[in-house]
Amino acid sequence: MANSIRTCLWFRDGRGREAAEFYCALLPESRIEATFDISGDGTSWLIDFTLGGVPYQILDAGPMFTLTEAVSISVETDDQAETDRLWAALTTNGGEESHCGWLKDRYGVSWQVFPRRLTELTLRSEKNVSAKAIAAMMKQKKIDIAEIEALLEALKS
Repeated sequence: MANSIRTCLWFRDGRGREAAEFYCALLPESRIEATFDISGDGTSWLIDFTLGGVPYQILDAGPMFTLTEAVSISVETDDQAETDRLWAALTTNGGEESHCGWLKDRYGVSWQVFPRRLTELTLRSEKNVSAKAIAAMMKQKKIDIAEIEALLEALKS
C-alpha cells in the first residue's frame, strides 16, 4: 500500500463524495483515488483521496459520530490571494468563519487557512515582534497579513 496512513473524517449525512470532490477542486495535487460502497446498498461509503499531496479518507457511514474542531485541515498558503480564494470557497454555502484563520466549511470540517508569511512573523526570534504578530492575529477571523505587517511596521516608528 503506497499510503498506509491516512486521516479519516467521519461524515454522517451521505455527502462524503461531494465533499471530497469539492476539496479536490480547491487544491493542486488533489484527486479522488477510490470509492468503496462498504454497505453494499449505497448507504455507506469509504472515499480515499489526496488533498494537496496528502492522503485522506472520508468514511460516510451515518450519525454515530460528528465532526468537531478537535480535528482540522491546516493549509499554509503562498500568499494573501490564495488565502482569500480558499477562505471564500470554504465559507460559501453554509460555511462559518471562526477566529485566527479558522473556519468550518459547509460539511462541518474545520480548517485553518493562513498565508506562509504569518508563520514567519509569529515564529520570529525577536519575541516582542512575534508576540505582537500573534496578538494581531488573535483579533482577526480571516488572516489579513498586510494588516499585521502594518501594525508591526508602526511599532518600529
